[in-house]
Amino acid sequence: MKENLKFAVIGGGSWATAIVKMLCENLDEVGWYMRNETAIEHIKKEQHNPNYLSAVEFKPEQLKLSSNINELVAYADVLIFVVPSAFVYSELSTLTVSLEGKIVFSAIKGIVPETSLIVGDHLNTHCGVPFNNIGVISGPCHAEEVALERLSYLTISCADEEKAKLVASHLSCDYIKCTTSDDVIGTEYAAMLKNIYAIAAGIAHGLGYGDNFQAVLMSNAIREMKRYIKKAHKMKRDINDSAYLGDLLVTGYSTFSRNRLFGNMIGKGYTVKSAMMEMSMVAEGYYATKSAYTLNKAKNKKKAKTPIINAIYGILYENKDPKKIFKNLTEKLN
Repeated sequence: MKENLKFAVIGGGSWATAIVKMLCENLDEVGWYMRNETAIEHIKKEQHNPNYLSAVEFKPEQLKLSSNINELVAYADVLIFVVPSAFVYSELSTLTVSLEGKIVFSAIKGIVPETSLIVGDHLNTHCGVPFNNIGVISGPCHAEEVALERLSYLTISCADEEKAKLVASHLSCDYIKCTTSDDVIGTEYAAMLKNIYAIAAGIAHGLGYGDNFQAVLMSNAIREMKRYIKKAHKMKRDINDSAYLGDLLVTGYSTFSRNRLFGNMIGKGYTVKSAMMEMSMVAEGYYATKSAYTLNKAKNKKKAKTPIINAIYGILYENKDPKKIFKNLTEKLN
């Protein structure tokens, strides 16, 4: 690999903003694509993102901002995609610049709805990016705590260890600790699944279940995650590592978790549509639930036992009563 590689972040939300902040700790210039031109002008003048993590201050001269995704893809050697999974397909479809030779990492915690693929598989299958050039950024790390510079941990996964270490070195700083992994598929599935379980935790809280039940729910969730990921990609992994269990716990319990908040509203009686309208950010777990359920039910595939995913799918997509579904679910947990 050549020296002095250029990095660009694709996305304008809270997690994208947090990753740009990390990169700015280590690089003289960081590319940043966002569709909102008003937000770009605001950052240039006021030195912060007006819509997300507005307390984080940037030096505009350190940023190469653009609302043209092709300009940033052409500029960068390393691309970090941080758009909601529901928009991955549409954003990539606007590309006219080739991804050949680019190192592409996903910090997206969901499945591409149009293809029912995790982002890494989508990049390989539909964009021709070799697996050795694809990586995943995951771990128990809320954007809001990055903004506050609270100590956080990330797992950087790539089949090419050198590239994992490269990205890790550019994200590491006083308040960010990075480890590397070769479990690209497993960590990406875990990042998707934990959002579903966080919705479950939120629904339980909204229905009035207490801490005792929440602990049992999370215990069952990590075992369900292990079964699901093993069916998707069998390899040696420790499901208790922070990229799996740690990310599940922080998303299931934290007040910063948008998926838990979404579930809490559902448990309190909101409809899916009204809960979505109430939130200013996308709850990735909503889309992930349908994809995970559909993939597990696919023909010619041995199914993983997934009572929690099945329950959340019934509530979100089949309009089933959360009270009845959770009462039934309690009999299946241990």
